[in-house]
Amino acid sequence: MPSDKPKASRHTEIERKFAPSESAVSPSFEGLSSISRVERSPVQSLDAVYFDTPAHDLAAHRITLRRRTGGPDEGWHLKLPAGPDSRTEVRLPLGDGDPTSVPEDLRDVVLAIVRDRPLAPVARIETTRTVDLLIGPSGSPVAEFCDDEVTASTPANDDRQTWREWELELIGDTEPDEGAALLTRLANRLFDAGAETAGHGSKLAKVLDQARGEEPSPTPLEKPHPDPVHRAVAELVDELIVWDRAVRADAWDSVHQMRVVTRKIRSLLRASEESFGLTDDSWLLNELKELAGILGVARDAEVLAEKYDKAIDALPDELVRGPVRERLVEGGKRRYQAGWKRSLSAMRSERYFRLLDGLEALVAAEPSSATPGAEPAPPSLESSYGSVRKAAKKAKAAAKDPDVSPEERDEALHKIRKRAKQLRYTAAALGDDKVADRAKAIQSLLGDHQDSVVSRTHLLQEAVVAHAAGEDTFTYGVLFGKEAEVARDAEAQIEDALEKLKKAAGDG
Repeated sequence: MPSDKPKASRHTEIERKFAPSESAVSPSFEGLSSISRVERSPVQSLDAVYFDTPAHDLAAHRITLRRRTGGPDEGWHLKLPAGPDSRTEVRLPLGDGDPTSVPEDLRDVVLAIVRDRPLAPVARIETTRTVDLLIGPSGSPVAEFCDDEVTASTPANDDRQTWREWELELIGDTEPDEGAALLTRLANRLFDAGAETAGHGSKLAKVLDQARGEEPSPTPLEKPHPDPVHRAVAELVDELIVWDRAVRADAWDSVHQMRVVTRKIRSLLRASEESFGLTDDSWLLNELKELAGILGVARDAEVLAEKYDKAIDALPDELVRGPVRERLVEGGKRRYQAGWKRSLSAMRSERYFRLLDGLEALVAAEPSSATPGAEPAPPSLESSYGSVRKAAKKAKAAAKDPDVSPEERDEALHKIRKRAKQLRYTAAALGDDKVADRAKAIQSLLGDHQDSVVSRTHLLQEAVVAHAAGEDTFTYGVLFGKEAEVARDAEAQIEDALEKLKKAAGDG
C-alpha cells in the first residue's frame, strides 16, 4: 500500500548575501543585456525557527535547519554546502506534526553530524522581504533580488537583533560558468549601490555570532597540524561525513566511495599507530574494519551488476542464453538494495555514532608518543614498502609451490594489494607522489584481479542455481572464461609493476 507520507524535495540554491550601508540606495539593473525588466512581488512576512544541537554542530558544518512560515516556499528547509555560492536545499512541507520536532527524514540526512544529540530551537528570525524578479530576454525570471529587514532572537538571549540584508539568487537553469558570470554582474550593481559582501554565510550564523558577543567575520584559517598523516586523517574524517550524506541519498557510487574513505582512514591509522596512541587491537581500528565490511556487501553487488551488464552487452546475441541478465544484473541490483539498507541500519546505530565520536576525538587530540616529551615518530615509508616486498615474496613462492591451492595463491596476491594500498595512502600523505603512484598502479592491477576472483566465485554459484532451475548455463561459462583472462592479465603485469615500485622506493 503506497505511503501518504510527503517526500523531501531537493533544490540547488545559488546565491550571495550583501550588507547594505546606511547610505545605500536601491540598486539599478538597467542596461544589463541579461535583464529585460524588473517585476516587484508583494512584500513577504517570513517567520523562521532554526534548530541545532546544544553545541551548534550543524552551524559548525555550515548547515542550517529551519521551519519557516510565510512566503511561497514555507515549510521545513535543510541547507547543505554545495560549493562556492551554492547550497543544496532539502525541503518538506510544514505538515500537521509538532512544530518543535524535526522530521525524521531531515534529521536522517545530517545524522552523522547530530548523531544521538537532541535538536532544539536555537534562534527565531523574522524577515520582512521585498522581492524584485529580474526577467531575462526570454521572458522568464533569471534571478531574484531580496531586500530584507531582519529581526532575530535566541532562546538564551531576549535581546532582539535587527539589521538589513540584501540577497541575490539565481533562478532557472543556467550553465555553471554562465550563472557565475551573471551573478558577478548583478553583484557589481549592488556594490555600486553601496553594499558590501556580507560577513556571514547565513542569517543564523550572524545571530549566533552576535549572541556570543562576536562580530560576524570570515572563519579564520586553522593552523595546519604539523604531522602530515594527522592532517590527512582529519581531512578524510570530514570526507567520511560528506559521503555519509550521499549514501543516505542513495547517490550513485556513494557506498563504494564511503568504503574507500573508511579503508583509507584505517590504513593511515595503522601506519602511524604511535602518533595516534593506538595499537593493532584498538577498538577504533576494529570498528572501521567492521564498517568497511558492511559497506562492502552493497559495493560488491553494485560492481558485479555493472560488470555483468557491460559484459553481456559485449557478447554476440547467440552467446547469451537463458535469463542470465535477470540473474546476474537484476539480481545484483536487488542485492545492492539489500546491502544498502543494511548499511543504513548500521549508520543509524549508536555503535556508528561512537565510532564517529572516536574519530573526531582522535584528530582533535595532540599527537602522542611512546616517550614522554618526545615528538611522535613519523610513519615510515620504508616499513610500509617492506611489507609490500614481503607479501610479494610470499606470493611468488606460492605461485611456484604445487601444493598451494589456487585459492591460496589468489589470497597471497590479495595481500600484496592490501599492503600496496597502505603504502599508497601513507606515501600520498607524506608527499611522495612517485611511490604513491607506483603503489596505486599495483593496487589497481590487483584490484581487478580480486574483482575477478569474486566474480568467478559468484558466477559458479549462480550457474549452480540456474542449472537446478533447468536453465541453459552456457553464458555463465563464457563470462567465467573472460574473468579468468582478466586475472591472468593482472598476474602477467604484476612483476613489472613491483619492479617499478622498487625503483621508486630506491630499493637497490
